Amino acid sequence: MTTYKKSAEAIAALTKNQFRITQQSGTEQAGTGEHLDNTEPGIYVDIVSGEPLFASSDKFDSGCGWPSFTKPIEPANVNELKDGSHGMIRTEVRSSYGDSHLGHVFNDGPVDAGGLRYCINSASLRFIHREEMQGQGYGAYLDQVEDIS
Repeated sequence: MTTYKKSAEAIAALTKNQFRITQQSGTEQAGTGEHLDNTEPGIYVDIVSGEPLFASSDKFDSGCGWPSFTKPIEPANVNELKDGSHGMIRTEVRSSYGDSHLGHVFNDGPVDAGGLRYCINSASLRFIHREEMQGQGYGAYLDQVEDIS
């Protein structure tokens, strides 16, 4: 079984923006994330730990300016915490092993897919194309990835 963890090497390899978002609970500007318009089949993993977080088949265009997903690929890899910052109550989403700030989850997602919208910063994610998943150790998740375009 693969072990996912936060390491000093992984933190040192982050760009300034990735560090600000994942380690300091920042937010990227709406509409600017590299994964926002990605429609390729694959999975999204934590940029710090590599733990699998979301599948392309659960990604949808919510119009909010950030990549949105209906559910995590592996619920145990996503922690949901109460966030009272910015004068509102929200639910923060963090990776379980990397403890990276990912974004927030809201209850305004597609009703037919459970009603949730995981609004995630691209800078907290690394995309692994379906064709590379087996070779990078994510073959167990191939059955959760399908073409979405």
